[in-house]
Amino acid sequence: MQRLLRLTIIATALAAPTLAIASTWQIDPAHTNAQFAVRHLMVSTVRGQMGKVSGVVTLDENDLTKSSVEATIDTKGIDTREPKRDEHLRGPDFLDVAKYPTITFKSTKVERVADGKYKVTGNLTIRDVTKPAVLEVTGSPKPLTDPFGNVKLGGAATTRINRQDFGVSWSKSLDGGGLVVGDDVDITVDVELVKK
Repeated sequence: MQRLLRLTIIATALAAPTLAIASTWQIDPAHTNAQFAVRHLMVSTVRGQMGKVSGVVTLDENDLTKSSVEATIDTKGIDTREPKRDEHLRGPDFLDVAKYPTITFKSTKVERVADGKYKVTGNLTIRDVTKPAVLEVTGSPKPLTDPFGNVKLGGAATTRINRQDFGVSWSKSLDGGGLVVGDDVDITVDVELVKK
């Protein structure tokens, strides 16, 4: 009887599906930085900070391609170290932060490219316009514990978008051709995660 009971327990265990080990990580706004870069007058690149980043990453520790991310950037915090330009960028010609105070990203697909490199596809929303975007993500899912006992992960995500796709269309043409503000915007997010 005991042998039959043991065999039943073993058979049940083998028949049960393997449960995914998922963990939840919060984006640490104090140690996460979102930057952008855009061409100006076709001769230089203006770089700036985009404001605080918050959100949640759910990691499937058995298969990272089953992980997900949701992130929000507070656009009111935009900073290019030039107050008049920052005021213009926050206004209706660009981000219109009074009406659209955040930029959001919600992943729909994660693909492994190589060790520590992933493509994360998702829905990017700027000025209430949602378009697909692909983030190139580097990092390693090997956590460490900081001096305060918090378990942390880190990485970086980059993408290039066309601002016109999101209704950020202000610019002026130059006499010799080209635009005062380029259409392509490079975005980089250096992210630090803390385990919940």
